[in-house]
Amino acid sequence: MSAETTCLMCVQEECAEDMVLFRDDLWAGEIVPGMDVPGWIVLRARRHAELITGLNDAELASLGRRARDLTAAVAEVTGAPATYMMAFGENHKHYHALITARGDDVPADRRRGKILQLAGERVDSRAAAALVPAVAAAYQRYATGPAAEEVG
Repeated sequence: MSAETTCLMCVQEECAEDMVLFRDDLWAGEIVPGMDVPGWIVLRARRHAELITGLNDAELASLGRRARDLTAAVAEVTGAPATYMMAFGENHKHYHALITARGDDVPADRRRGKILQLAGERVDSRAAAALVPAVAAAYQRYATGPAAEEVG
């Protein structure tokens, strides 16, 4: 079997449209099963690239802007006072980053890196999907607004 048929992030290419915030030639912003906590979005390379070191020049050149715009959209829609972006690559080597909104309701013992424990406590596919239209619209505003032109 190829990496594309066994890789969770590659299989996301076939995910339901109601879980997709955006897709362009290089990147996708989506809700991923198991990480479908409201306000959590996965930014993943569309091509199977392992770890950040596997990204090509075009992917690297656009990663920061996609991350910035998607993080801003999540923060705007959720009103979260903190938004984290994490990339590990141990369980799923296909390059992706998890963007997580951290609300005031998240207790101190679940903040920073420990926020990942909420995946087992707050998974709610329906509530996560309900945020997709608003976050997608906010992302489009950030991605095409005046700030987008400044960064090229």
